[in-house]
Amino acid sequence: MKESTLLMPADLHAYMLAHSVAPDAVQQRITERTTAFSEVAHWQTAPEQSALLTLLVRSLGVRRAVEVGTFTGMSALAIARGLAPGGSLLCCDVTDDWTEVATEAWRTAGVEDRIELRIAPAAETLRALPAEPHLDFSFVDADKTAYQEYFEELVVRTRPGGIIAFDNVFRSGRVLDPQNEVDRAVVEFNARLAQDERVEVVMLPIADGMSLARRT
Repeated sequence: MKESTLLMPADLHAYMLAHSVAPDAVQQRITERTTAFSEVAHWQTAPEQSALLTLLVRSLGVRRAVEVGTFTGMSALAIARGLAPGGSLLCCDVTDDWTEVATEAWRTAGVEDRIELRIAPAAETLRALPAEPHLDFSFVDADKTAYQEYFEELVVRTRPGGIIAFDNVFRSGRVLDPQNEVDRAVVEFNARLAQDERVEVVMLPIADGMSLARRT
């Protein structure tokens, strides 16, 4: 699945995982089934990210959450498990090629009733949401060239104190030496996000890098 943090040796990464919440049987099943999609299996959310997502969502008392980019459902499962009673998660993906794995896992974990999956261009789905600030938490792990567009749609809909999280902000270290259009888009997005006065930003060296943007 996803590589360990680029700044952490493999043995230290293993130590970190051994002293954090371990993946359970449902998460292990997602991982096993995701390996069948060999060319894109690395898209799966890393175990340490899943644990962090559940902890963040639970700590924030999240009731309204959005995910952009669902794939086989690991991050959605983590978010749904942390939701406050009565909470809901809207998952946006442009294809259902892999979401059967996700829906099976959500059903097995008993969180299926908390999740709505919409298969459509994510920007369209986000623009159709109420315009007022009502979201507590969002997680974005989709096409990187559209990160700025997703941010603009989400930030105006996020309540003060809510968080928007962005994955893969390191691009396997290529943000220091961009190699292609996607790398350059992430470099530009990272710079704009850090300077945006609507949010407070912390970039974490977890997996392939994750930025947390708190709405001010």
